Amino acid sequence: MKFCSECAHPVDLLIPEGDNRPRYVCKQCAAIHYQNPKLVVGSIPVWQPEGEEVRVLLCKRAIEPRHGFWTLPAGFMENDETTAEAAVRETEEEAGADIEIGSLFSLLNVAQVHQVHLFYLARLRSLDFAPGIESLDARMFAEHEIPWDDLAFPTIRTTLELFFADCARLRDGGGFGFHTHDVVRAMRIASDPE
Repeated sequence: MKFCSECAHPVDLLIPEGDNRPRYVCKQCAAIHYQNPKLVVGSIPVWQPEGEEVRVLLCKRAIEPRHGFWTLPAGFMENDETTAEAAVRETEEEAGADIEIGSLFSLLNVAQVHQVHLFYLARLRSLDFAPGIESLDARMFAEHEIPWDDLAFPTIRTTLELFFADCARLRDGGGFGFHTHDVVRAMRIASDPE
């Protein structure tokens, strides 16, 4: 940040009185510009007809970062919406899918890129979906079909691994849990498998 968004005066990076972190401060109007993590919110859209294996809807990215890699439908939360509303909106925008939102499934801290990723369980209301403008493709995958080596981000891999582990527990009488995880490796992974 170079200029104050309040008065357009140049800002300085310093620790304000009573604070313990460097912040951009405008010496002209005294505005302190806090920069906080962004929320990335998405869903795990599932389809499971009775007696069949669970399938998850994934989107192939048409944008950078990680163009051409697979992801769960997700994106940055907007102002004036709840996290659940953001998950529904992103699923509709990226996959053209109509979902019934469920409970919050995972919260992943990605401190090195100043983000928190949240994924909700979701049930597809129909198989009427199509890739949105930010997606090259949208497809259903059973666990053994997931393109594990072509997933866009570690948070997607972690969430899917946790999801399918909970599915296995569900078959044994367990249930879905709420999972938190700290991602400590770089978000952009090489084209080689993790």
